[in-house]
Amino acid sequence: MATPSCRKIPQLHNSSMQLTELKKFAETKKIALAGVIAILLIAGIMLAWSVFRGPTSDSARQQLLEFIPPNSAAVIFVDLDKFKQSPFLGKIYEWLPHSAEDSEYAQFVRDTGFSYERDLKQVVMAISNRGAGTDVVAVADGKFDRKKIEQFLSRNRSAVQQGKWRVLPLEATVHDKPLALAFISDNRIVITNAENVAGVLSASAAQAGHVEWNSRFDRLAGTPLFAVIRQDGGMQNAFNSVAPGGFGSPQLSALLDQLQWISIAGKPEGDQLRIVGEGECLSSQSISQLHDILEGILILAQNGLNDPKLRQQMNPDEHDAYVEILKSADVQKIDRGEWKSVRAVLSITPKFLDVVRSSSANARKAEVTPAPKQTAAPVKPKTRKKK
Repeated sequence: MATPSCRKIPQLHNSSMQLTELKKFAETKKIALAGVIAILLIAGIMLAWSVFRGPTSDSARQQLLEFIPPNSAAVIFVDLDKFKQSPFLGKIYEWLPHSAEDSEYAQFVRDTGFSYERDLKQVVMAISNRGAGTDVVAVADGKFDRKKIEQFLSRNRSAVQQGKWRVLPLEATVHDKPLALAFISDNRIVITNAENVAGVLSASAAQAGHVEWNSRFDRLAGTPLFAVIRQDGGMQNAFNSVAPGGFGSPQLSALLDQLQWISIAGKPEGDQLRIVGEGECLSSQSISQLHDILEGILILAQNGLNDPKLRQQMNPDEHDAYVEILKSADVQKIDRGEWKSVRAVLSITPKFLDVVRSSSANARKAEVTPAPKQTAAPVKPKTRKKK
């Protein structure tokens, strides 16, 4: 029985016509075989290129975010590679106070071959509240000399095997709990104060708890710096304790406590940093009230800066820096079906950084300058009365 859809090979006969047909058949098969080989070569080159060039920035970001524990209360992500390409980073570097190079850090760089300014690429940090305790997990991509780093960390403390992970204790603590480091791969490390590093990495593989986080991360795609907070009692208390000035008002504090998610993102745009803050909850009324309060704060701030008496008291550069920020500010409501949001946007300018740097320098100068000593008035010698 003939096999269907299979082309028969011409049978050999002594006629020249059949030899010609066989030759054509062989040439056809040779061309087809050459095409298959070419396709396989191209596919192999593409696969090798994708492997050897390493993951793209976006894929590496997604891989890092998959390591967060599903029960996290806050997640912070920084793409240092993108920040290094921005003029804003240079401005930030000028703004930060610089001291002489620390000798211990310089020795660390020599011993390990790792410099965080040069070799660190991307970092994600997750914070989880566990009753009275707090767990911190940081996963970082970078250029690491694994052998040198493991040797350096093993000098004073022995490594501990947890499952397939070699855990290296660090001489540092977070929330009174010791930190430990483990290599996930040659280019990726995890640092945590959790006692069971293997348990943290295993729990992060559970995809069910990542769904809500991933929907927020997707909105922030392409943003090199962001923090996403899922509200709970611990996060609310932490926010209220540091809320500045008017943000500590009972009405505003109550509305902020109703937000179930808060996202804060920063994206360099030339020599400026665009800051976007967004709060989400299920109540349209709460979002409308929060929107109105934030708009009222902007109006009050603008009117205050236009007050002649205040302008006389302020440094002109400081006044102009605040005016620039307020001009860039915008507050809007966003409807995403079930979830309602309020978004606030503003831009940090170089002029504002200069003002902050100047104010910080003056404050530090005032701290180190000793107060002038008060000299006592000279005491006049007592004169004896003549008897």
